[in-house]
Amino acid sequence: MSDFTPSIPLELQIRKIIFEKFNDVNTKFTNDDIFEILKSEGDIDPSWIIDDTESLFNDICESGLVRSIAQNFTTIFLKLFDPVEKFQCNSCNHDIFLGTSEERICPNSSCKSTF
Repeated sequence: MSDFTPSIPLELQIRKIIFEKFNDVNTKFTNDDIFEILKSEGDIDPSWIIDDTESLFNDICESGLVRSIAQNFTTIFLKLFDPVEKFQCNSCNHDIFLGTSEERICPNSSCKSTF
């Protein structure tokens, strides 16, 4: 990976995509779906491949936002636990997106403030 730094942290971009495109607990989606949206609409290093984002998807599974319902090689099939809500973090000044049952901690890895 390069030294590319996105203007909005990737973990927040991924959560925004989930909020805008997949915010239904009955909708199935994949990390590939989200990665394709990131590549076409997001702020991501153009040299990245899906494997470069694996830890970000593992983090959103561990946070309780989504659950993995199947996996096929690098493709992870996901579903939300709860609907996603939009908040404003007063510490890092980013829009953040959390599931209704997630802890109220900013998912921005450089912030992690509680609210």
